[in-house]
Parts: sequence; C-alpha cells; structure tokens
Amino acid sequence: MNLAFTIAKRVAFNRQRSFSGFIIRLSIAATALSVMAMIITLAFVNGFQQKVSQKVFSFWGHVRVQKYEANRSLVAEESPVSKNDTIELLIRQDPGIKQVQSFATKSAVIEKNKEIEGVLLKGIEKAYDSSMLKPYLLEGRWLQFDDSLYSREILVSAQLAAQLRIRLNDTVTVYFISVLDGTRTYRKLKVAGIYKTGIEEYDKLFILGDLRLVRRVNNWNTDKVGGYELFLKNYHDIDTVTARLADKLPPEWASRSIREVYPNIFDWLNIQDVNRNVVFTVMAIVAIINLVTCLLVLILERTRMIGILKALGATDGLIRRVFLYHASLITLAGIGIGFIGGIGICLLQQFSGFIRMDESAYYVSTAPVDIIWWQVILVCVATACVCYLSLLIPTWLIKKINPVKAIQFR
Repeated sequence: MNLAFTIAKRVAFNRQRSFSGFIIRLSIAATALSVMAMIITLAFVNGFQQKVSQKVFSFWGHVRVQKYEANRSLVAEESPVSKNDTIELLIRQDPGIKQVQSFATKSAVIEKNKEIEGVLLKGIEKAYDSSMLKPYLLEGRWLQFDDSLYSREILVSAQLAAQLRIRLNDTVTVYFISVLDGTRTYRKLKVAGIYKTGIEEYDKLFILGDLRLVRRVNNWNTDKVGGYELFLKNYHDIDTVTARLADKLPPEWASRSIREVYPNIFDWLNIQDVNRNVVFTVMAIVAIINLVTCLLVLILERTRMIGILKALGATDGLIRRVFLYHASLITLAGIGIGFIGGIGICLLQQFSGFIRMDESAYYVSTAPVDIIWWQVILVCVATACVCYLSLLIPTWLIKKINPVKAIQFR
C-alpha cells in the first residue's frame, strides 16, 4: 500500500470545516475555468479559421495557375492563355491536386432599375464542380449551360441584389467595355440565383456566369481561358504544392496560392493564433498561481501534522508526496470539471448556434466550432503536467519545518 497516497486521501476527503476547504474549492474552480477557457478558445479559433478558409477556397480553389504578368493586380482580368494539354497533364499529375477547373474574369457594369454597379464576371464551364458553392445559394438554382452559344444566366450576390433591387428571375443588363479600343457591348442576362458567402470582398464584386460569354465579349478563340483554379486533397499543403508547381511550370506560367491573392483575409485569420496563445498563457498562469497558493495554505494549515509525521520517522520525501498527491487530486478535479464544461459549451454552440456574430465584420453569422479531440486531450494532459511541476516548488518548504516547533504550532 502507498502510505503517502493513503494519508493524502484521508486529508483530501476530511469533512472537517477549515479555511483550506474554501481555498481548495477556489483552486478547483480556477483550474476548471482555465481548462474550460482553453478548450473553448481552441475549438472556436479552429472553427473560425476552418469556416472562413473554406468559404474562400470554395470560391477560388486553393491554388491559381495563370499567365505570369509582373506588377499586375491579382484580382483583375487575366490575360488569355490557350488550354494546354501538356500544362494540364503536368498539373493533374501532382499528387496533392484533387481537381482542376478553368475560369476567366471580365470587368463589367451591371444595370437594373436605372442603377449601376461595377462588377467582375467570373466565367466558369459546364464541368465546374458546383457542390462547393451551392451551399451559399440563398435563392434560385445553379447555372444551366443548355444554350449552344453561351448561357444567358448569371448568379448575383445578395448584397448586389439589395443595392440594385434585383429579384430572382429578373433580367439585368450587363455592359462590357473593351480594354483595347474602349468599345462597349452589352448582354441581357437572367438572374438564376442569388448567393451569399458572407465575405464582402466576394459578395460586393463578383457575379458568376458562363466562360463562353467571357470568350465572346473578348473575341477569344474557343480554347482560351484566364487560368486554372486547383483544389487540393489537403488544404494544409497549399504552400508545398504552390512551390512544387512553380518549379515545374514554364517561365511564362505562374502558380499562386489563394493566400497570396487575398492576403488580408489570411493574415487576419493568423492573428487568431496570437489571440489563442495569449488566452492559453493567461489561463495557465491563473491555474498555476491558484494551485501553488492552495498548496502553500495546505502546508501551513497542516504544520502540526507535518511535525508529528517527522517525529514518527517520516522522511521529507514521503511528506512531500502526501501534499503532491493531495494537490494532484485538486488539479485533476479541476481539469475534469473544465473538460466537461468546455466540451459541453462547444457542443451546445455546435448544435444550437446560440452565439451570434456580425457577418459583415467576421464573415460568419454564428460562431463556428471545430472540436479536435487530440488537441483537447493535449490541453488537459499539458495542464496536468505543468501544474504538477509547479507544485514541486512549495513542497520544498517541508524540509525547513522543525518537528518540535511544528507540534507546538497553533
């Protein structure tokens, strides 16, 4: 039988009222609050980064491949390139790439009810995988490509529809101006659907239409595209795949990750890691200070017991283990309560969405949650280890306690 653990249990479960009882409850509450805050912060930061990133990737893929042009804005019309079987084969052979899709954009002005707004028409093909964007359709349906010439349907954002008072199935006029000679042409197009991603950079600027329409207004041949957007098997490999393609592609081609195209969004998402680390640091300090204070109180309150144990021949190491076991029970109780509370709040948010957010500022209407269980377990284990190591420091006071004076201590 472990004598130190037996004594620690007797001390821990002693029902006698004392000042240390309040301190113990306070330490358990502080540890539980710290663990709960870390679990909730981790789940919310993970969910926030994953949700917003997924919105960006759904619209533009993970990597963009197009003609290399120095000093050209990444969010603008592309110079045309011919669909190249060699390039496409090179791209598709990369083990990290899941899907390759052609696209092209065209500056335009959309007019309805005598009101106008500048937009970029993103042209896509019939084979475009619509499953990633369909979840953002508020009204209507996906584009139909039945017309042999080009589809006369477009998708507009809810923000643009509100500005121009556009309704589903309305016909709008879209004007195109040639960059080369300034000539103007227009098309009457039907609004087949209204979408909302919640990302203002997209919603206020882009409409979706047929790539063949872009070719026609630009007088491109039928094999011309603006570039390729690539979807990866694992979005964590963005930088690796981008660099790998840059080495393989001819000099006149360029591969850029979507993080380079919209750095402001991803830089903002990375700031959440800093916020998470600050919360982790503060909560860890709170838990450690409370547990160290609790152990000091326990040692001072049990000074007479320490003196008696020493008088009976107990070693300093045995007495230290008694208090470490006691403090460890307090730590584990706090971690267990914090784990249950943190996971409970995360699951409640996941299924009810009771925490609402301003979508125009945060790109999401409800706080997203992503519980990664190995991270949660790591938080609990790391908290237990750090707290245990910090508890070793105050137990060295036991060596300085004189048994004769301790027995007389009141």
